[in-house]
Amino acid sequence: MSSPFFFQTNAIKTSKYNLFTFLPLNLFEQFQRIANAYFLFLLILQVIPAISSLSWFTTVVPLVLVLLVTAVKDASDDFVSSASRLIFVPFNRLRSEKWMDVQVGDIIKLENNKFVAADLLLLSSSEPLNLVYIETAELDGSTNLKVKQALTVTGEMGDCIEKLAAFNGEVHCEPPNNRLDKFTGTLTFRDQKYALDNERILLRGCTLRNTEWCFGLVIFAGPETKLMQNCGKTTFKRTSIDHLMNVLVLFIFGFLAFMCTVLAIGNGIWEFQEGSVFTAFLPRPDGVDASFSAFLTFWSYVIILNTVVPISLYVSVEIIRLGNSFYIDWDRKMYYPRSDTPAEARTTTLNEELGQIKYVFSDKTGTLTQNIMTFNKCSISGKSYGMNHCWDLTKTEKVDFSYNPLADPKFSFHDHSLVEAVKLEAPEVHNFFRLLALCHTVMAEEKEEGNLLYQAQSPDEGALVTAARNFGFVFRSRTPETITIVEMGVQKSYELLAILDFNNVRKRMSVIVQSPEGKLSLYCKGADTIVYERLHPSCSKLMDFAGEGLRTLVLAHKNLDEDYFREWSTRHHMASTTLEDREERLDELYEEIEKDLLLLGATAIEDKLQDGVPQTIEQLSKANIKIWVLTGDKQETAENIGYSCNMLREEMTDVFIISADTPQEAYALDKSLEQELLRTACMCKTVICCRVTPLQKAQVVELVKKYKQAVTLAIGDGANDVSMIKAAHIGVGISGQEGMQAVLSSDFSFAQFRYLQRLLLVHGRWSYLRMCKFLRYFFYKNFTFTFVHFWYAFFCGFSAQTVYDEWFITVYNLVYTALPVLGMSLFDQDVNDRWSVQFPQLYSPGQLNKYFSKTAFFKCVLHSCYSSLVLFFIPYAAMYDTVRDDGRDIADYQSFALLAQTCLLITVCVQLGLDTSYWTAVNQFFLWGSLAVYFAITFTMYSNGMYLIFTASFPFIGTARNSLNQPNVWLTILLTSILCVLPVVAYRFLLIQLCPTINDKVRHPSPCAGCLNQVQRTRLSETLYLF
Repeated sequence: MSSPFFFQTNAIKTSKYNLFTFLPLNLFEQFQRIANAYFLFLLILQVIPAISSLSWFTTVVPLVLVLLVTAVKDASDDFVSSASRLIFVPFNRLRSEKWMDVQVGDIIKLENNKFVAADLLLLSSSEPLNLVYIETAELDGSTNLKVKQALTVTGEMGDCIEKLAAFNGEVHCEPPNNRLDKFTGTLTFRDQKYALDNERILLRGCTLRNTEWCFGLVIFAGPETKLMQNCGKTTFKRTSIDHLMNVLVLFIFGFLAFMCTVLAIGNGIWEFQEGSVFTAFLPRPDGVDASFSAFLTFWSYVIILNTVVPISLYVSVEIIRLGNSFYIDWDRKMYYPRSDTPAEARTTTLNEELGQIKYVFSDKTGTLTQNIMTFNKCSISGKSYGMNHCWDLTKTEKVDFSYNPLADPKFSFHDHSLVEAVKLEAPEVHNFFRLLALCHTVMAEEKEEGNLLYQAQSPDEGALVTAARNFGFVFRSRTPETITIVEMGVQKSYELLAILDFNNVRKRMSVIVQSPEGKLSLYCKGADTIVYERLHPSCSKLMDFAGEGLRTLVLAHKNLDEDYFREWSTRHHMASTTLEDREERLDELYEEIEKDLLLLGATAIEDKLQDGVPQTIEQLSKANIKIWVLTGDKQETAENIGYSCNMLREEMTDVFIISADTPQEAYALDKSLEQELLRTACMCKTVICCRVTPLQKAQVVELVKKYKQAVTLAIGDGANDVSMIKAAHIGVGISGQEGMQAVLSSDFSFAQFRYLQRLLLVHGRWSYLRMCKFLRYFFYKNFTFTFVHFWYAFFCGFSAQTVYDEWFITVYNLVYTALPVLGMSLFDQDVNDRWSVQFPQLYSPGQLNKYFSKTAFFKCVLHSCYSSLVLFFIPYAAMYDTVRDDGRDIADYQSFALLAQTCLLITVCVQLGLDTSYWTAVNQFFLWGSLAVYFAITFTMYSNGMYLIFTASFPFIGTARNSLNQPNVWLTILLTSILCVLPVVAYRFLLIQLCPTINDKVRHPSPCAGCLNQVQRTRLSETLYLF
């Protein structure tokens, strides 16, 4: 098919880099981070001799390591595999080509288990009725097979190469877009125009299954395919700790500038008052006075005090998050064996946010319930059939369907009177089940005679068609023009004249068929409120099953006049083959014909709760987590489920109801009233939103995010939950019966709602606790390290001399203190997982940001300030005018530097030990190993051999062996370490005794404290809120 228009080729590029652009692009991206750019700036300063008092490697080594680790991660994320090959048809013959060479207008042959290379219009297939079976796992994650069907007019070409090559149809369609569930187009072929919809299209990324071959016409290629149109930039979610870190880093820069300014002023004063005395043997360069010296000193101290800016912090945080994500993936207690589904952390950047959740927004169907539908009850002409609550199913005999050779042996029903009504050939009962057998989009697969397998797009449809099958109205097969059913043993073929599709707005589906006798009928099924509005005035409503927690559908029908339908069909064909406003024009026609319906009855389908849902909701409520249920079901169904899962209780007397299918809802989410709505809802103990659309679910989540400043989590299992999942801070997908679209859009996924309890109370709380401990300790050790430099400046004439050896400065964060803090951050736990679930009140500190906040940060700064004073002045006083046992002087700069850095490292290691609640062999190895490595490296670098080989780089010759063999040096180390940690130990002891936290009460139970369950809890009004 040739065209004068320009179409995209099928070549795509999903990688960000290639071999030549990786290095420059990756470095450019990394230096956009303020910490990396800052250290690059420091490196430039260090090559200026007049400013730098540190060797270049003190900055280069950590910077290169951080850049290297990040580059390796980015390269692995960007790696993509090469494309496959396929077969297509140009020039009257088959030829093998690469995907990238396929063009719009080519006719492609696909074989079984092959990927679809581009968006195709299905022309023909090897299966009867031109059906194909595809798997859409690459698009929506669903492994359930879906059925597509070619137009009859193109299916006649089969696999005839000559006919396919001569195909001269013309396709007009919508422009490229990202709607996977919608396609609008027309095919003009042999002077006829045919409507094209999503059922005729095979999308790139799908896999052909159970189909030997099929042929398709390329509609969209390359970047214009719907798969690639959905590959836009994903909104990057950041945790509240990330946002706090950005603020703190800016504060640290300001604080660094303040310290450097103070020291620069001190240098100017010292140079003006004392510096002239030294000019005799240290002459100043020409043009350098006290003011210029102060200016140079400012930049020198920017280099020396750079350790307050945490360059290695971001890499360490990513490692911690990755490790905690693996714990979720490996948790066997979150593995669901029935579907072989483990829990999965689909992102590694949000783990600690799981420990701060305040609001949980949950879907109902498939999330709280199993989404495995069972035909439970029905009402036909005002008479109810099915189980009552008083029935004992163990004593009630199941209906015997052996009289029906096509019955599904798995189907069970307990009311024999319905079978008797069918056998008595009651017209209204037969019409009821005839509607169920005709009005649906189910596809039937019959590999063996009588062995039917239904492929349904939803569990509801599958349950209803199966019920009709067992009661004698068996759906057998369908083509684009006919539906074949077996009615009480007699096979009949109905001409399918029109399908009035179901969607979330219409909330109903209808079919127009012509019986073998020539009778025209419209059959409709849908939500009760929607169908009731379209009933003939003479009809009365039926029994409502929603109060029993059952999903209700109302069935109705009408006979059509042939002349009217012929005229309506003409307008329908014109509307279905237009490209502009097709949906609106079709909706108008649907509304016109779907009126004055006659009520047939109603179906009630039971969707049971998942295991452990009531217990999970109860535990989360004890953790002060507010659970809001957002569902499209009607109020009575939602309320019944609320009682079933312990969200609602009988003592809740005040009930406020705003139904989303009334005009009240439109105003409830209006900007002028949304705050009043939120205020009222937050006064209630339970909130259930019913009759809400997918968009309204997202609006409710955004409303809470906007005004409550709380961390939110949304959990769902279907495509209608995607907007809600994306709107929340944390999105959780349940891999259930409705495909995997929710999972693919989520941050975490598992198979059952009850695993949410363990995800939050165990993994979330641990991750938050570990991250907060890591940050507090990281800032403590770095600020303590830096403040010692600050105090030393007052004793070295503000000359920008370092108090430590340059090699110690280089490896302090990379070697000596890196692994111990990572060990604590990956393995620490205040209580075990069993206690975390047993005492859900332990979760509340995370919601209040008690473990790390601006206040906690400033406490770390004050703690570091105290420790640095002790670490500087105690060794300084101990070394001042001190001699060795043999009378030799050790009161020199190098000995003092060694003593100060040794005291520092031992103190921060002891502090780490005090912060660690759960010791493992790994923690012990990292802590003691780091100290051993320090002394091994120190004695090596300060040895004669290193000095002789690299004289300029290792000037501390003999310092270690001359100082560390003196008893007074070790006494100073011991005294300094004790003075640093003693206030911490005393403060924590008094805190536990006088003002214990919830963690202290669990870890250190007091006999007089009583049971933990007596912990005072915030009382909320015992009310229920539904809208």
